[in-house]
Amino acid sequence: MNKFVYKPVSLGLSIAAGALSGLVFKQVWKLVSNEDEAPKATSRDYGWGEILAAAALQGAIFAVVKAAIDRGGAEGVRKLTGEWPGD
Repeated sequence: MNKFVYKPVSLGLSIAAGALSGLVFKQVWKLVSNEDEAPKATSRDYGWGEILAAAALQGAIFAVVKAAIDRGGAEGVRKLTGEWPGD
């Protein structure tokens, strides 16, 4: 499959990964902190540790969800076309 053809699929998957990771992060944050919202970096109500922990957790969740969706999309394309995207 041509890289040019896969680009729109990849873009759609990236958008889905961003949306899904945001939802997953909100649920995980509620479980670990008993708060509905994660602290914003500019909030004076939280210390450095809480702000950085929230950011690290959000980044880790985003990376895992994006990798899983990207890999699943590539596997799906391979199953449909018989070619690995980008080869």
